Amino acid sequence: MKRRSFSVFSVVVTILLLGVVVATLYPFVHMAAVSLSSNVPVMRGEVSWYPKGLQFDIYRLVLKDPRIGTAYRNTITYVVVGTAISLVVTSLGAYALAKRDMLFHRGFTLLIIFTMFFGGGMIPTFLVVKSLGVIDTIWGMVLPGAVSTWNLLIMRTFFSNMPAELEESGRIDGLSDIGVFFRIVVPLSQAVFATIGLFYAVGLWNNFLLPLLYLRDQDLFPLQVILRNIVLAGQMNQADSTAIGDANVILEETLKYATIMVSTVPILLVYPFLQKYFVKGVMIGAVKG
Repeated sequence: MKRRSFSVFSVVVTILLLGVVVATLYPFVHMAAVSLSSNVPVMRGEVSWYPKGLQFDIYRLVLKDPRIGTAYRNTITYVVVGTAISLVVTSLGAYALAKRDMLFHRGFTLLIIFTMFFGGGMIPTFLVVKSLGVIDTIWGMVLPGAVSTWNLLIMRTFFSNMPAELEESGRIDGLSDIGVFFRIVVPLSQAVFATIGLFYAVGLWNNFLLPLLYLRDQDLFPLQVILRNIVLAGQMNQADSTAIGDANVILEETLKYATIMVSTVPILLVYPFLQKYFVKGVMIGAVKG
């Protein structure tokens, strides 16, 4: 009887999860199919799961836009530099908070948790960033959001569960706290570093608000701002618009989907390489408290 109820439960859960998978993947698959389809099937609404009249013309139009290449370089720069800075600052802060014998440990912890519920607001933050002179620079993109309180607490929990004997052995060998951290703790924390790094990288890749606030030079715009200009304002080079001709109405939809695909696929390709660390890091940092 128990075995049968367990089987029914498994079937129900499997059906529900399959439904979630379909609901999640269908919009992405549909956008890919439309962006790869010719104009007539798209106009008739015949494209759903797979492309009809396979063609790559719209991708050539998108990738030929010089703004896309510049935006890709800017976005990759922001992601690499921002993720590196965020990991260094977050890991050092988390390691310090993991030491319960640290002076004012409880006070610092409460102050950091306080920022999860209350913030200074957009205008005060903008004034601080402006006073630091980082408007219209790469630092305006990577420094204001360098530390996430949630990620900091996950790393703190991870470090607090690390055996104290490992650190004591390092100190016996003459290592300082910094030496213990970089020589012992960091090599043993690949899982949580990969997990938190993925969180930061995805956040920076999808960052849309900070560029609008802190960037004025269009040559510094990241991919998401250019995506917004193309999708919402339909901005393309005049030569491209002329080449599109009478099919402009049809290509407006495929243009949007192709641009979204171009901006989304690269960050999706990173996840499979970090998946094993991602699951392990989240579980270790969240189960024990």
